Amino acid sequence: MIKLWHSTSVRIALAYVALVIVAGFGLSAIIWWRTTSYLDQEIDAVIISDAQAVGDGLRDFGMIGAISTINSRIKATADEHAVYLLTDPLMVPQAGNLDAWPLKLSHGSGWYEISLVRNNKLHATRLLHVVLPDGFHLLVGRDVQDRVAIRLLVINALIWTAIAAILLAIGGGILVRNIVLKRVATINETTNAIVHGDLARRMPAPHSSDEFDQLVRTINGMLDQIQLLVEGARNTSDAIAHDLRTPLAELRSRLESIMRDQLSPEATKEAVSDAVEAVDNLIEIFNALLRLADIKSGTRRAAFRAVELSQVAHDVLELFGPLLEGKQINLKLDARQGISVEGDPHLLAQALTNLLDNAIKFTPQGGTITVRLSKRDPANAELAVLDSGPGIPAHERERVTRQFQRGEATAGTPGVGLGLSLVEAVANLHHGVLLLADNAPGLAASLVLPTAA
Repeated sequence: MIKLWHSTSVRIALAYVALVIVAGFGLSAIIWWRTTSYLDQEIDAVIISDAQAVGDGLRDFGMIGAISTINSRIKATADEHAVYLLTDPLMVPQAGNLDAWPLKLSHGSGWYEISLVRNNKLHATRLLHVVLPDGFHLLVGRDVQDRVAIRLLVINALIWTAIAAILLAIGGGILVRNIVLKRVATINETTNAIVHGDLARRMPAPHSSDEFDQLVRTINGMLDQIQLLVEGARNTSDAIAHDLRTPLAELRSRLESIMRDQLSPEATKEAVSDAVEAVDNLIEIFNALLRLADIKSGTRRAAFRAVELSQVAHDVLELFGPLLEGKQINLKLDARQGISVEGDPHLLAQALTNLLDNAIKFTPQGGTITVRLSKRDPANAELAVLDSGPGIPAHERERVTRQFQRGEATAGTPGVGLGLSLVEAVANLHHGVLLLADNAPGLAASLVLPTAA
């Protein structure tokens, strides 16, 4: 059984119909009030005119003139709605078309609206009671039963219109409910599939301006972000489990050998120092993985602001100045001023630091490292680090940006293979890309980022 009241669309439709009915009744009441006011004014004007005519006859010819005026008006007019009655002080009828003074009417002069029996039927009647000289009473009125009939007709029409509107609202609500349920069923089916582990499931979203399609596109975007976060956490845990197993096993073996072998104090101290260095290396890997997961989560976008890239480049190069002097490496800065991006200055500085660190590792003494900032095109900036080292072969460039992946030329150099992964994550967070190219000789690593508006 369909529980219509539990349907939002039906409730909205009924509420809208209730509003329309209230507005309709209010409008009808205003129209009816203005119409009846006009009709009452017209009826009152006719009654007053009749009463004045009788009064004129009374003034000119006495009571005989008043009676004559009433009789002539009854005989001459075909208006069956007119009511006349002239009585003496004892309320005995002297002239008119009423048989007796109405019991519902008091003896005071003024306006009245009562029901009178005419032609064996009750008729609403509007009357004017005038007290004439010598205690005579004059009653002049009009039958207004037609107005009552029109009012009942209007009320019945409004009632039937309200019933029809309610039925149409329920039917329309059910129709809308069925349409909405089809769309909601698709959303429920997709979300249930995601709950059961199918994170790649998405809802079909036609390219239209329909509100549901806009909602679906928003939900799909949210699901993409959730999938990215879940896969990032999964990849991080897999990387920790896979790539740290061997170093932890080696550290455990080294500590066991210290416990098992009878080493001299100097040898024991050296072995413990090596173990501490291995622990420091593991901590560095953990910190890099956590930093990488934080960047990929996208939460850092909340701190984005306009960043002047030339200032970032100057700040980072100041830190590397002493190190480059010790290795006798020439450092050049070619930074164009006035290039800004929307981003996190700390992450951009971290990415440039990683690129410079890699360049320093592989640039021989007497080599050259160039940091260049320029406009790649009207909408994008390019922050590039160019070195004169061995470079990265073309077939390795895609692989070295993955976590814990290193090129063949990096054998024997310190590092765990997370530097370029972090740079690429920073580029993606800023809606940019990391490009690796041949510098002939050396490597050209470029961060291409959209410029700020």
